Amino acid sequence: MIPPIANRFVAGETHEAVVDHARELETHGVRSICNLLGEHYTAPEPAAADRDAYRSLLDAIAAADVGACISVKPSQIGLDVSEDCFRDNFEQIVDHAEESGTFVWLDMEDHSTTDPTLDAYTHHADEYKQVGVCVQANLKRTPEDLRRLADSPGKVRLVKGAYDEPGHLAHRGRAQVNDAYRECLDVMFERFDDGIAVASHDAAMVKHAVDRHEEYGTDFEIQMLMGVRNEVQYDLADRYDVWQYVPYGGKWFSYFSRRVMERRENLTFALRALVGR
Repeated sequence: MIPPIANRFVAGETHEAVVDHARELETHGVRSICNLLGEHYTAPEPAAADRDAYRSLLDAIAAADVGACISVKPSQIGLDVSEDCFRDNFEQIVDHAEESGTFVWLDMEDHSTTDPTLDAYTHHADEYKQVGVCVQANLKRTPEDLRRLADSPGKVRLVKGAYDEPGHLAHRGRAQVNDAYRECLDVMFERFDDGIAVASHDAAMVKHAVDRHEEYGTDFEIQMLMGVRNEVQYDLADRYDVWQYVPYGGKWFSYFSRRVMERRENLTFALRALVGR
C-alpha cells in the first residue's frame, strides 16, 4: 500500500486505483494521462509484462468510460532489449487502444532514444492518428524535429527536459532552456494545425502558449503532473483543455523521491506529512 505521504504524487498500485483517480479528476474538469511506472528493462519478459498491463489498463479505461488515455516509456516496453522488441510491443498496445479509440502517448527518454522513439511515433500516427509523442526543449535538435513533425496527424507534447544531457547536444542553463522552450512553442503554434500539448508548470511558459494561441489560433492543451500545482490545474481547466499526468504501480518509490526533491514546495509538503501537519 502506498503511504499517505506518497499518494499525492502516485495514484495507487493498480489500474483500478488509477481509474478511480481519473474519475475524481473529471469532477474538476481535468482528464488523465495514465502511466504505469517502470523503465529500462534489459530482458524481454518484464517488457512484455508491462505491455500486457497496459492492455489491461486500456480495457479498464474503456469499461469505466472515463476521460483518460495512457503514456508509455520506450525503455519500459523493450527499447533497451532491442528496437524490434520495442516496436512490436508498442504496436500491440496501439492495436489494442484502437479498439476503444483510446489515445496513446509515447514518452521521450534520454537523447539516445530520440530517433527510434520519433520513428515509432510517426509510423503509428500515420496509421492510427490517436498517438502522441513527447519532445524535449532542452535538446538543440528539437526545433528541427518539430518542423519535421508538423505534418504528422498525431500530437506532440513539449517538456523542458529532465535528463542530464551533454552540453554539445543540449541547453543546460535555466535561462537557455526557457528560451528554447519559447522558441519551440513558436514553431509549434506557427506550423502545427493542432495537436499541441504544453507540458509545463511554469506560468511564464503557459502564458507564452496562450499568447501564441491568440496570435495563430492553433488549438492546444495543458499538461501537468499529479500532485504539482493541483489547484492551478483545476483553475486552468475552467478555460483550457487540461490533462494531468498520473503515475501508478508498484515501482512508485523512486518516482516519488524524484518529485519530492525537484521542487521546494513538494519537499515542504512531504515534511509536513511526516510530522502530521
